[in-house]
Amino acid sequence: MTALLTTNLGATPLLGRGKVRDLYAVDGALLLVATDRISAFDHVLATGIPGKGRILTQLSLFWFDLLSDVVPNHLITADVSRFPASLHPYSDQLEGRSMLVKRAGMFPVECVARGYLAGSGWKEYQSKATVCGIPLPGGLLDGSRLPEPLYTPSTKGEAGTHDENISFAATEAAVGAADAAELKRLTLALYKKAAQHAETRGLILADTKFEFGRTPEGIILADEVLTPDSSRFWEATTWKPGGVQPSFDKQFVRDYLESVRWNKQAPAPGLPDDVVERTQGKYLEAFRRLTGRTLSL
Repeated sequence: MTALLTTNLGATPLLGRGKVRDLYAVDGALLLVATDRISAFDHVLATGIPGKGRILTQLSLFWFDLLSDVVPNHLITADVSRFPASLHPYSDQLEGRSMLVKRAGMFPVECVARGYLAGSGWKEYQSKATVCGIPLPGGLLDGSRLPEPLYTPSTKGEAGTHDENISFAATEAAVGAADAAELKRLTLALYKKAAQHAETRGLILADTKFEFGRTPEGIILADEVLTPDSSRFWEATTWKPGGVQPSFDKQFVRDYLESVRWNKQAPAPGLPDDVVERTQGKYLEAFRRLTGRTLSL
């Protein structure tokens, strides 16, 4: 199976290419196509993970459905046969990995929910006993469950740059107090429901990030949701605070890049076949565990 790294939909207007998704304008709506690109350390790598875009899309569709009672989402349809006729000649690039979605004015913040201490949160806690400026009790370890889930928004970093944590006050300044409060409420409500579902599947949802937009009907959930690209999922049976927890994500990729001492500057290197296969397997396992279904690539 060959990785799809770049889409080409002929005369369909291309609005941009993100780290993973290509975005097109289609008859007043948007078309999101998840490629098999993979990024690490804020750079897109030369090698993709075959089928990764399909896994991400199908997992997002599962979550959009499960969480629809919490907040509406941007999905119009993921059925290629229902896309405009102009897109049908490109079905080989679109099948299983694309979504026709509503246009929305996107909020300029990443809405992050943390239920456990990990990553940048753990680094900050070690020096300040806070996460994103929020005081926490002493004695917590790397991987500890937090007393309650935290809302820790961040900026949206451009390609090659990091997202930067910001305060709730900064969010209020950016979007207004009422919208800031609603984004916090929705983020924590979505996290709570998703974490409860993951728990029934033997997984811990350590943290995740959401993106929201506004349509004339109100605030909607957009982009992707609760995939290994945007979330930390841990195995519940082996969870043990006191160190880095194995995740259902691209950790094999990060470990390989560290092993070859890449300087984390462009151009990014490619990946050997075994790292590609193990990473693909981890994404497929996450899909199977979370949805109860298998996915044929």
